[in-house]
Amino acid sequence: MQALRIYGVPLRKVLTDRPIMGKFISFEGIEGSGKSTQARLLAHALSDKGIRCIVTREPGGTPLGERIREIVLRSELSPMAELFLYLAVRAEHLREIIIPSLRDGIWVISDRYSDATVAYQGYGRGLSIDKILELNRIATSGIFPHITFLLDVPAEIGIQRAMSRISDTGMEPDRFERESLEFHRRVRDGYLMLAEMEPGRIKVIDAVDDREKIHKKVMSHLEPLLINKDA
Repeated sequence: MQALRIYGVPLRKVLTDRPIMGKFISFEGIEGSGKSTQARLLAHALSDKGIRCIVTREPGGTPLGERIREIVLRSELSPMAELFLYLAVRAEHLREIIIPSLRDGIWVISDRYSDATVAYQGYGRGLSIDKILELNRIATSGIFPHITFLLDVPAEIGIQRAMSRISDTGMEPDRFERESLEFHRRVRDGYLMLAEMEPGRIKVIDAVDDREKIHKKVMSHLEPLLINKDA
């Protein structure tokens, strides 16, 4: 199970009636876009600035979520079953991790969130976009990131990176990494469509650049939140 990385504070998992004080940031992108790397770099940068933060992921984030992650990535599922498992993970993730952390004033950095479901199960699998958007609103209780970084990379480059990483680690590719190039192109197109729909929240960053340049772009987009971090 992936352990939740905590930066600067023990994580409380008890819902309270206090308002949300932390900031919610998500990273999105196709396989091989570098989301996990950038999430970690951001966490260290925020911690250096004295901002308490955690890094989590979807699917996953909670013990139940990590078990479901293995099912989703390693089992043959229908697109509809896949969709509802992701939604179940998200609802639990919010209840146990995201909402309590934000109410404690902790910044939450999530490696994927609700946009991934629209891109992968909607544009990739062909399920109804409108239905997914509605189900996402139910599963999230209307809680969406303050800012989302879409690390954009051509599907060919992303898959090549993912396969290289798999080869280096000796792991087996999961169901999504084994999908066709056309599938990953559709997912990328879906992400870019979402960015067009929500340019205020979703910031598209060229992920072909080296990781330090990408990190600098992330920090530049994040400047308004850092200036108003107590608002």
